[in-house]
Amino acid sequence: MNLKSNEPFWLLKNGLLASYPSLKSNEECDVLIVGGGITGSLIAHQMIEEGYSTILIDKRELCNGSTSATTSMLQYEIDVPLYELTEKIGKKGAVMSYKACSDAIDRIEKLSKLTQSNAGFKRKKSLYFASKKKDVEWLKKEYEARKQNGFEVQWLEAEQVLEQFEFENTYGGIVSKQGASIDAFQFAHELFIRNVKKGLKIFDKTEMVKVKEHKGFNLVIVDSGFEIKAKKIIYCIGYESRNLLKENFVNLKSTYAVVSEIDKDKFKNISSTLVWNTDDPYLYMRTTDDGRLLIGGGDEDFYDAGKRDAILHKKEKEILKNLNKIKPEYHFYTDFVWAGTFGETKDGLPYIGEHQKFKNSFFVLGFGGNGITFSVVGMAMASLFMKNKKHQLSRYFKFGR
Repeated sequence: MNLKSNEPFWLLKNGLLASYPSLKSNEECDVLIVGGGITGSLIAHQMIEEGYSTILIDKRELCNGSTSATTSMLQYEIDVPLYELTEKIGKKGAVMSYKACSDAIDRIEKLSKLTQSNAGFKRKKSLYFASKKKDVEWLKKEYEARKQNGFEVQWLEAEQVLEQFEFENTYGGIVSKQGASIDAFQFAHELFIRNVKKGLKIFDKTEMVKVKEHKGFNLVIVDSGFEIKAKKIIYCIGYESRNLLKENFVNLKSTYAVVSEIDKDKFKNISSTLVWNTDDPYLYMRTTDDGRLLIGGGDEDFYDAGKRDAILHKKEKEILKNLNKIKPEYHFYTDFVWAGTFGETKDGLPYIGEHQKFKNSFFVLGFGGNGITFSVVGMAMASLFMKNKKHQLSRYFKFGR
């Protein structure tokens, strides 16, 4: 599956940060990680930290799937509002899921300091504004739900949004203190480079074609014919899990993004803020660490990469038209346009856990707008899986829920 179009900003910005060999011999390990994106990098870091002999494979170059197309907005807010998620799964699970994503942002900050990262991690506020008058009622309900459960939030009226952020034609919104942004492509590579020095083995351009299950281990055959004997397999294959798991557990969507030319002065009023709105699909934006404005939206059902990419220009115009509603005097100079694929689940939550049809295996599939923070939660959950223990969120993230 082609998960991105031909011009993802992060891939062009960073270039080839590291290169790894394909598998050319039989190998053996405690844990095999399948998938070399941001999720795989985080899980590999956890496994190496805990002393497991670890191998990671990817059928592409590392981070050349969805990770190169992500907007890398780090939010604790899940695509399903807290009050609505409470109605779906109960207050305990909803609040716990939101708080886990909040804690994940803190964990990423610690990891970025540990690795002396150059991936531009930056603490930011989050503005979630009402784009239509009819949205104010439920957005205020969301504000109260977050406030009552200990999240640091503030309600701004439309004139306050205009004064603080210079956005016109809004109907007020929620400002959250907790949020951040990062270059996930570079950060994933930094984690890989660090952990290879500690014993992680990486083989890219190496595709898993068959798994033979045995008592206490799995034998993985790759496209070159070589085998990897692994006590456990952790699948970090994101949206491509649809090719492996046959049940209908996630809906694939195409999302589109544009990045401006560099102009730090023009974007300084939102340089410390993540922005998104109540439209469906919603508009979202952030600045980059080199002084650009990145805007995304225009989501629609994914059918195939050709159809997705054929409407790039149309989607660029659509996104900029929506930007013009809140910044009517503003001229956006486009530098890059691309599309990526993401997944929506019925409750906005990921699928992290074991699957009854896959022995000795664990899945970390962070879907929706919180793929990165869900993957951080997956680090702790995968750690417990290796010890035959359950995480408190396992019941909410499990398959078949």
